[in-house]
Amino acid sequence: MKVVEGGNVSRLLKDTPIPRMFHARQTFPRPVIPPEEIPAAVERELSQEAVASRIRPGMEIAITAGSRGIRNVDIITKAIVDFVKSRGAHPFIVPAMGSHGGATAEGQTEILASYGITPETMGCPIKSSMEVVELGYSRRNRPVVLDKNAYEADGIIVSCRIKPHNAFRGPYESGVCKMLTVGLGKQVGASMVHGEGMDVIAENIPAMAEVVIEKANVLFAIPCIENAYDETCRIEAILAEDILAREPELLKYAFSNMPKILVEQGDVLIVDEMGKNYSGTGVDPNITGNFSTPYAYGGVDVQRRCFLNLSPESHGNALGCGLASAITKKIFDEMDFDKVYPNCITSTVLKSGMIPCVVANDREAIQLCIRTCNKIRMENARVIRIANSLHIDQVMLSENYYEDVKAGRWPGLEAISEPKDVEFDGSGNLAEPVHL
Repeated sequence: MKVVEGGNVSRLLKDTPIPRMFHARQTFPRPVIPPEEIPAAVERELSQEAVASRIRPGMEIAITAGSRGIRNVDIITKAIVDFVKSRGAHPFIVPAMGSHGGATAEGQTEILASYGITPETMGCPIKSSMEVVELGYSRRNRPVVLDKNAYEADGIIVSCRIKPHNAFRGPYESGVCKMLTVGLGKQVGASMVHGEGMDVIAENIPAMAEVVIEKANVLFAIPCIENAYDETCRIEAILAEDILAREPELLKYAFSNMPKILVEQGDVLIVDEMGKNYSGTGVDPNITGNFSTPYAYGGVDVQRRCFLNLSPESHGNALGCGLASAITKKIFDEMDFDKVYPNCITSTVLKSGMIPCVVANDREAIQLCIRTCNKIRMENARVIRIANSLHIDQVMLSENYYEDVKAGRWPGLEAISEPKDVEFDGSGNLAEPVHL
């Protein structure tokens, strides 16, 4: 694909003004479990008699590990492994990530390794396979399958995170039930969950989870929840028979700890880096407001969005780029479509895998978004910039927000620098980070 600076696109964009911007800090409630206290928190939960008694000496125990960018996932997983060992059982880790990693066993092992989860660091085997066994049919008449290694274990411990989903709403979104059906369902199961469409996935997930809980050796779940600063703030063990009742309550708590862009409205949103370590769709639409389906809502209200870089942790999976108005050639050149498209095929959602306008560098991506906004004066564009959709405790805002921020219009938002011209390097890419 030929994308070069200096051609017709550059000519059309070169006089588009980019407003002066300033740094601002966003403050949110901050309940937290410090990383050094996580092993003790895990042990406290698992040491409850009703939980611990389910792990017996000699049992082969499967422990799930997913593909989302969960903070402290290596610490949490290792603490679970260590507890299982202390009970005289034999743990192993199962990648539970549906079709991620290119829908291959090797790709899923690679993702876990990028999170610091390896046989050496965890002290137990990792059994990665895409093979599944069929458990039966849900009350909605959908086939239900489960990872073969997990099914053959004497027990399954579901380690995951509970948080709002990026494409639908319901009592069960991203959490334990989704891990049981999509994550442990591998590519086949994920296809079964998504196959009827995103308008009914909120019904399929609990209906299929019921079958897994009934037919497989699920012992308990131990989900975590994160605060607005991407820090672990809650860890709770849930017995298998209580999962369906407890998860919706914990989802409400997760919603209450979600961050947001406090100004709520603008014209252009700049996302410095997208990636699978920030959200399943590269950016979290609950923050950025650009959803791949009509079945979810929320986030900032803007006309245009540009994504500038793809995180190394994504391993070329640029799923979510289709939610942008413009991306840079940097992102396009790093795309691995063998990793992007399996997600689209499995979920049946194509929008997030589509290619938006591709331009030469950061400057042109920003200018294209400003230039194509409707009903504004370009020099007065309201521009919001974030480092990524996971870390928004600091943002950058265009100068026309400055006086309102200084006046305290948005509680929790404060200016920490004065407006100045946006700096670019010799390649036309942003030279100053969002976070001071």
